[in-house]
Amino acid sequence: MKESHCKRGRVYIVGAGPGDPGLATLRAIEALRIADTVVYDRLVSRELLRYVRPGTRLVYAGKMRGRHTLTQDEINRILVEEACQGRIVVRLKGGDPYVFGRGEEECMYVLSHDIECIVVPGVTSAIAGPAYAGIPVTSRLAASSMAIVTGTEAEDKKAPRIDYKNIAKAVDTLVILMGVHRLEDLIRELLEGGLDPDTPAAIVQDATLPTQKVVEAPLAKLAEEARKAGIRPPAVIVIGRVVELRKKLWKQA
Repeated sequence: MKESHCKRGRVYIVGAGPGDPGLATLRAIEALRIADTVVYDRLVSRELLRYVRPGTRLVYAGKMRGRHTLTQDEINRILVEEACQGRIVVRLKGGDPYVFGRGEEECMYVLSHDIECIVVPGVTSAIAGPAYAGIPVTSRLAASSMAIVTGTEAEDKKAPRIDYKNIAKAVDTLVILMGVHRLEDLIRELLEGGLDPDTPAAIVQDATLPTQKVVEAPLAKLAEEARKAGIRPPAVIVIGRVVELRKKLWKQA
C-alpha cells in the first residue's frame, strides 16, 4: 500500500495479562471495544474477544516454538495495512507487551509509518504467575531484589547476552520466562556459576488458569521433578528463598 493513500488510523499494542481474563485491565477492554481489527496471540484468553463489536476483524497470529501462524514481518505489515485503511487496530498480546513480547518492535514499525501507536501495559506472568502459586517475587524478609530473564534469546543475536552463571548471584529472586525447553541447560549454567544446589526453586505451568500446575524442588532437582510432572510451556521458573514462603501463602482449595 502506498503511503500517500494511508488514511492514518491508530494502533494499540495491548497487554492481555497472564491468562486469567479477569486480570486484563480496564484500559485493555476499552481498546477492544472500539477496535475495528484485533490481531491476537495464542496465549490470549478467548473470553476477552467477547468485548469486541460485531463485525470486528479478528486475525490469529499465534506462535509456538518452531511453528508460527504468521511471521513477525507479516504481523507488522497487517498492523500498518489495517491502520492505513483508517481503522483502529488492537494488537492483543499475552502478559505485558514490553516484557519479552516484541511489543516495542511492533510499535517502532508502526511509528516508522507515521501512524499513531498507543501502548496499554498488561500484568506480566513473571510476577502474576508466581503470585498465583503463593510465591511473592520480593519480600521484606527474603528478597529485596529480583531479575526477569528469558530462557530463549533471539536467534539473530551474534552471541548470548545473558550471563546465567553470574546473574542469579546478583539478585535474591530470579524469574525465567520461556525456559522450559532449556531447563536442564539453564540449571547447569546456574550451578556452574556457583548457585547452591539446594536453592529453593519452583516452576509454574499455565499460571493463573484452572489448569495451573506447580512443581517445587531444590534447584539441582527441579528439572527431574518437572519432567516427572509432565511440565510443558507456558511456564514460569522461580529461583530463590521466596519459594519457601509458599508453605505459608498457599492453601489448596
